Amino acid sequence: MKAIVKQQQGVTFSGFIVVLVILGSVAVFSMKLIPAYMQNGKIQKAFDAIVRDPAMQSASVKDIRMSFFNRAITMDSVTVISQEDIEISKDNAGLTLSASYNVKVPLAGNVSLFLEFNPTTAK
Repeated sequence: MKAIVKQQQGVTFSGFIVVLVILGSVAVFSMKLIPAYMQNGKIQKAFDAIVRDPAMQSASVKDIRMSFFNRAITMDSVTVISQEDIEISKDNAGLTLSASYNVKVPLAGNVSLFLEFNPTTAK
């Protein structure tokens, strides 16, 4: 009988290290970006709650800003915008809230990522 010789297959040690470095870099960048996107989600959630609230449809601009302060800044610890940064418009379609802000996320050394967010309730 002839013995069948199979070649050994697998990943080399250097290939394994390269994959670990790539996965580690993606994990570190993700952990630095997730808080900025979570803040944006909290702002969007507060905007949606204010627009759905029937009492806010006829409220003054000051009351709407105070409602945002109570919902987002006090309860959800939003720090990237203040209540003065909100643009409020009322028309026949209803109440519309929007904001525009930027977040600078330091990645490594002098390398940063500049993110621009525009949460809105406009349809």
